[in-house]
Amino acid sequence: MSEIIWRGVVMGIGGTILMDIWAYILHFVFKQPAPNWGPPGRWFWHLPKGKVFHDSIANATPYKNEVALGWFMHYAIGVLYGIILALVVTPLWFAEPQFIQPWIVGIVTVGAGWFLLQPGLGLGWAASKTPNATKVRVLNLVAHTIFALGMFLSALLLAG
Repeated sequence: MSEIIWRGVVMGIGGTILMDIWAYILHFVFKQPAPNWGPPGRWFWHLPKGKVFHDSIANATPYKNEVALGWFMHYAIGVLYGIILALVVTPLWFAEPQFIQPWIVGIVTVGAGWFLLQPGLGLGWAASKTPNATKVRVLNLVAHTIFALGMFLSALLLAG
């Protein structure tokens, strides 16, 4: 069992790293805003206090280390998704990984952002309160596909 968990950790980190590389490509090449893990960090900080949904996370009480907490939780959740993938696939999958399984996990996990994090930050369900919700949704789907690709490539490295 520990071997499966270890593989999940590696896949989650690999997927999250590739997702972050993609975010910085979008920022530096296509002039999209850089990732800002401060608001999610603030959101996570307020969760134990019983506050899940905010009208605007910017109006919530700041937390000194919210950016660090946001980055940490970003990777912790990526690792969690990697472990879930590792537990769902059969051990034989690791001998010859296929992309479809990580991609399904990647697409399903978009739901956590759309129906928990984004409304929690005050952005509405599936970013419905943002100026261009369709663009945000497409970028979310692409980012999670990139995350899935990173998990798949990590699994290939573990298989070889």
